[in-house]
Amino acid sequence: MRTEFLQTTRPTFVRSLGLLDATMIVVGSMVGSGIFIVSADIARQVQRPGLLLAVWLVTGFMTVVGALCYGELAAAMPAAGGQYVYLREAFGPLWGFLYGWTQLLVIQTATIAAVAIAFAKFTGVLLPWFSSTAWLWKIGMFGPYHLWFGDLGPYTVGLNRQNLLAILSIVLLTWVNLRGIRLGVLVQNAFTLTKTGALAGVIVLGFAFATDSALTANFGRFWEVAGTTGSEVGWMSVLTLIAVAMVGSLFAADAWNNVTFVAGEVRNPERNLPRSLALGTGLVMVLYLLANLAYLCVLPLAGVVTGATAMERGIQFAAEDRVATAVAEVAFGSAGGALMALAVMVSTFGCNNGLILSGARIYYAMAHDRLFFTSVGTLNRHSSPALALVVQGVWASLLCLSGTYGQLLDFLIFSVLLFYILTISGIFVLRRTRPDMARPYKAWGYPVLPAVYIAMAFFIEIQLLRYKPQYTWPGLLIVLLGIPVYWVWKKATESR
Repeated sequence: MRTEFLQTTRPTFVRSLGLLDATMIVVGSMVGSGIFIVSADIARQVQRPGLLLAVWLVTGFMTVVGALCYGELAAAMPAAGGQYVYLREAFGPLWGFLYGWTQLLVIQTATIAAVAIAFAKFTGVLLPWFSSTAWLWKIGMFGPYHLWFGDLGPYTVGLNRQNLLAILSIVLLTWVNLRGIRLGVLVQNAFTLTKTGALAGVIVLGFAFATDSALTANFGRFWEVAGTTGSEVGWMSVLTLIAVAMVGSLFAADAWNNVTFVAGEVRNPERNLPRSLALGTGLVMVLYLLANLAYLCVLPLAGVVTGATAMERGIQFAAEDRVATAVAEVAFGSAGGALMALAVMVSTFGCNNGLILSGARIYYAMAHDRLFFTSVGTLNRHSSPALALVVQGVWASLLCLSGTYGQLLDFLIFSVLLFYILTISGIFVLRRTRPDMARPYKAWGYPVLPAVYIAMAFFIEIQLLRYKPQYTWPGLLIVLLGIPVYWVWKKATESR
């Protein structure tokens, strides 16, 4: 009798999230620090106002199409783990393991670490005590330097005041999510609504404080390199330039798939998951495009490195790439920088809550398939995957010690796109191998739009391999390293 009671009262996931909650996870996981920063680097690469917007338009198209495709998989397999489950069902356990392996080592945890460091970095604008140069424990410098991976290294490893705050923020948010998904989602909704309002405020500022010099410079020579009279460029060169420059925009738009990780806790998932993916990605990409239009209305694309004012630096050379801060400074002077620092702090904190909340569900699902430690597949009394959250938090905290914001992001995008290609390819595979699977929602535009996404993402991957090997080969090597690990783990599991 005692055994039966324990079995029937064992904690399980509770379907408590509605459409608004799921949509807030999509929006909150996407909007972090990227939209406030990455346009500067994109502008330096493309050199043209028109191509800056083209990069964001292509990113928006791919993101929304990808979300529409994932809607079919999410509605058909609404289980904890999301994308891990889709890859497992379409291609077998090896591919599911490789995804989970890469998520734990790089994609999810390094993103959490990078966003936490961004939170601490902007906190340092208001409280300079949190400085990356104030070392508490400097271990040393490690990694390649101008060898195989260009400017990827070396990594300065140690604890400074900035990454200490980053680690403390990860610890706090992990504790919040240990208390149950309702508390985690309450925090998520509050911060998502706040930071969405802040991003909308940046857009309003851009249009309200538009400058004649920026409008003339940017929209008078929309497709020309600043300072030139224009020249013919081959269409393949333009497509390649856009593809290579999309590293930053794809990062800023990523993590929309995180809602699929918590699919086991969404009410009426067959309806709410596809809708939340479409609504969330559509809203964010419209805001992102409007934000870049706002930047172009206030700041000239081209600038000078040594300019003393935000206007003189332009978008390309905004101080520390903080383009949104430069817009606020044009509108409000020095007080604008403090306002934007506060806005980005809210944005990054809320973003990390969504990443931490959802990511742990992947390792929970892997543990249930005996592809990770069995204890990670248990829930605490609040129906939270406690050990999975702790493992994720510890590794993300260690990554905070290993590098800067930019170094942590350098090799993410190639791996992210690789698994997006595989997962969307899984729609074609499952339609052929499991035609009788219940599909409450079918991918809009199938088979054309999924095929277009795969072709576009594959083109970007090829260009990144050619032109940004420092971003691609490390990520690819980590994925490939998972293959022998899988076979060793499988053999050890079977022998028990």
